[in-house]
Amino acid sequence: MFDTSTPTPRLFAVPCGVDFPRALVEGLTARFAGRPPEDLARVELILNTERMQRRVRQLFDAGPAALLPRISLLTGLSKQATLRGLPPALPPLRRRLELSQLIARLLDAQPDLAARSSLYDLSDSLAELIDEMQSEGVTTDDIRALDVSDMSGHWKRAQDFIGIADQFVDLHEDALDVNARQRQMVLDLIEMWQETPPQHPVILAGSTGSRGTTLLLMEAIARLPQGAVVLPGFDFDQPEAVWDSLTDGLVAEDHPQYRFWKLMRDLELGPRDIRPWVENEPASPPRNKLISLALRPAPVTDAWMSEGPHLRDLDKACAALTLIEADSPRSEALAIALRLRQAAEDGQTAALITPDRMLTRQVSAALDRWNILPDDSAGLPLQLSPPGRFLRHVADLFCRPLQADMLLTLLKHPLTHSGEARGQHLLNARELELHMRRNGPPFPDADSLRAFGTTRETMTGWADWLAESFAGREVTSARPLTEWVALLRQTSEAIACGSQDTGAGELWDKKAGIAARKVIDELEAEAPHGGEMSARDFADLLGALLSQGEVRDRDAPYGSIMIWGTLEARVQGADLVILGGLNEGSWPEAARPDPWLNRKLRHEAGLLLPERRIGLSAHDFQQAIAAPEVWLTRAVRSDEADTVPSRWLNRMVNLLSGLPDQGGPAALSAMQMRGQAWLDWASVLDAPIVSAPSPRPSPRPPVAARPRRLTVTEIPRLIRDPYAIYAKHVLRLKPVDPLLQEPDALLRGTVIHKVLEEFIKSAQQDPDTLSAEAFINQSRRVLEEEVPWPVARTLWLTRLRKVAEDFVRGEHERQSRARPSGFEKSGEVTLAPLDFRIAAKADRIDVDERGLLHLYDYKTGDPPSENQQKAFEKQLLIEAAMVEQGAFSDYGPARVERALYIGLKPPMKEVMAPLQDEPPEKVWAELKTLIEAYFDQSQGYSSRRMVHRDDFAGDYDHLARFGEWDRSSEPEPEDLT
Repeated sequence: MFDTSTPTPRLFAVPCGVDFPRALVEGLTARFAGRPPEDLARVELILNTERMQRRVRQLFDAGPAALLPRISLLTGLSKQATLRGLPPALPPLRRRLELSQLIARLLDAQPDLAARSSLYDLSDSLAELIDEMQSEGVTTDDIRALDVSDMSGHWKRAQDFIGIADQFVDLHEDALDVNARQRQMVLDLIEMWQETPPQHPVILAGSTGSRGTTLLLMEAIARLPQGAVVLPGFDFDQPEAVWDSLTDGLVAEDHPQYRFWKLMRDLELGPRDIRPWVENEPASPPRNKLISLALRPAPVTDAWMSEGPHLRDLDKACAALTLIEADSPRSEALAIALRLRQAAEDGQTAALITPDRMLTRQVSAALDRWNILPDDSAGLPLQLSPPGRFLRHVADLFCRPLQADMLLTLLKHPLTHSGEARGQHLLNARELELHMRRNGPPFPDADSLRAFGTTRETMTGWADWLAESFAGREVTSARPLTEWVALLRQTSEAIACGSQDTGAGELWDKKAGIAARKVIDELEAEAPHGGEMSARDFADLLGALLSQGEVRDRDAPYGSIMIWGTLEARVQGADLVILGGLNEGSWPEAARPDPWLNRKLRHEAGLLLPERRIGLSAHDFQQAIAAPEVWLTRAVRSDEADTVPSRWLNRMVNLLSGLPDQGGPAALSAMQMRGQAWLDWASVLDAPIVSAPSPRPSPRPPVAARPRRLTVTEIPRLIRDPYAIYAKHVLRLKPVDPLLQEPDALLRGTVIHKVLEEFIKSAQQDPDTLSAEAFINQSRRVLEEEVPWPVARTLWLTRLRKVAEDFVRGEHERQSRARPSGFEKSGEVTLAPLDFRIAAKADRIDVDERGLLHLYDYKTGDPPSENQQKAFEKQLLIEAAMVEQGAFSDYGPARVERALYIGLKPPMKEVMAPLQDEPPEKVWAELKTLIEAYFDQSQGYSSRRMVHRDDFAGDYDHLARFGEWDRSSEPEPEDLT
């Protein structure tokens, strides 16, 4: 196949802008044209990814008919390793678990090295470092030999930390990691080839040699008598002087062609020795030259001044480029979605290429309005799939006490009770939700869940299944990983199966279920190497393992609209390529911090620099921007702050701006104008539909439909916000109780009322207990019974302790005036001659020696002032008037001596009701006038009529469309029938 008369290593390349897999197949086909078909079958073709392999096979399958070469992958060398007697590779999960145990022991011995919470992050980071060391042929001895004498103590400690790698190797003297095994296989293969080189053609194609092991293999194949390496995206336009400037990796590692320079250096070749694999022309040679100049290494960007004036055809180079600079990520996503929709309508193949997964989700959501489901190569992260979420929710049951939101999240999950009677299960779950919202408890236990089953008609065994599967699952002690995995599988399958079936329901069904089961099976197999861990550590481990998997969408995608990562873009082509998210930190991604070695130490040790990833991304960018039609998009501002354009986009824009004589600014302006047109269309698409604001409501329902009963606590609301009374009593709407009960003001008031009632009752039986100490003890006991939140108990007890002395001192004075007679007394009276009743519940009623009554109302916040009571807060004044009207049957019509608010917010306050200024007769007459007004059809229930503060939030403000109007708006009456 190749001419052996020239013994120099063979390197071929395909330029940017040429479909690499197609060019590879066409080059092979052309070289074997007219030769026997078995000659092509003798070719050994080694590719770098499975996607490349599938594409090459598809191209061969498209015809003409031929015997295919022997196609294999770089990772397929492991099969040859097995045949050559190398031990099997250690499973990566086992290594991760064992490293975690080693790091845990080190942290126990030296707690100041790192926080315990960083255990799994450190083990992952160290595993990556060990992988890299094995791939690059660097030993721990090389790390220990580094000179860190002039550096901070951190690097010396990190150097010692890496000694864990030695302990790990000692654990497995006869076993190899995946990377170590791969490197050993390559070394054995090179040794064998040196003795007996293969006589059939061996071609390695598609790799850039970014890893040391792969680079060794590429060099060995290039030196074979019938060997060759085919490089993707080679820059034939780059001058030799620029290639010579790439010698220092510390400054050139981020250049897109740096890896090719390393390969040429090792093979003692120059750029002129790289031959084209095919003679195919790129889509736009002028654009390739423009991008090549724009991406020059930083030390030689002065070439812009010397080479820039020689660039020609900038208008042609930029004719198929569109630049989108959107105001926000949403606008960027909408513009991209519009262009993809246009491509679908025109029959174009279009691909969005970006590492920004948030952008891809936004674009997919925008395309959904036209029922276009893009073919997303990344799919859905396994942890976000239904089985992934389900397993993480179940693992969370082991970490903390069961709460209502945790329970209902799982009960409503589509995999829960997916065996038999799923519909009846959902009905039962709905009834349970309403019950828990209304009655609690905030922390359901087995008894409360079984008790619910006795009061409702549920499926047979459903309440018992609920109690056994969900309640009491918290585990506070450390357990071996084997027990955790068994407990997770058992609990998950029981919940998924449900109460009416056996098995695992639909948990392990479909693609996502199969992938999740594979993760659990692997974890179960390697669990003996995991040691002991807490429930939270196990949940974190499970989440990390699930996050590494992906599941392709089960729905049939729109075949011509694709979303690719940068890796997929290397092996596929499209009519339209959209490079999205071109901002620093996104493309390229920010270099991850390395806790082990800084850049200088990495370079000295022979490890890869952090800029390697940036260089690979730059190469991906250089290849992708060479497509026939290209969009370049970015958002000028993210959700948090202004963004910085990607360095490559910035260079291209700056270079074009600096070439006025060649028409650079005009070409750039045309790119931006094309992009702005699409942004304008997107803004119209997203523009809200203009509608007139709603007026301030003042509904006037028929008198017969108006309420005939109110409580005294609702009278202030009738004065301040009549619309709330209308919504509650006429429309009969009630706010839904929160799912997750919290220690709010309502509960605090209820509990403190109970504390005071029981304390005073006990003091009546034993006067010696009327002391601050007894008050505090009584408060502690009631709080422990009624408040399941430790923090709330502590805070509320502290508040009660602060007012204990003042309350007891005041209680002595109050009991010297009258004796406590009634607590939480309910009363009701008709407002004659109206058919209307007023109801009240008095916190406390005392009776003095003359038979006069003393009314007390407890407030956990600030009590209303006398002026507020005169105008709005008339609760206590109305209660006094009701007493004199005989509303409380135990007392009959009686005179009220005094009425008092007792504020229990530190410092304690007592505010008298102004009975002298607002006597019961006057209050009763005013109340009658107020109620009579709403028996008039012309009186409407105006929203927020007299609220005392603008920031007051009413339960029905959203129904009244508050916000579309304000307090300056006039109420608009509306007669209802």
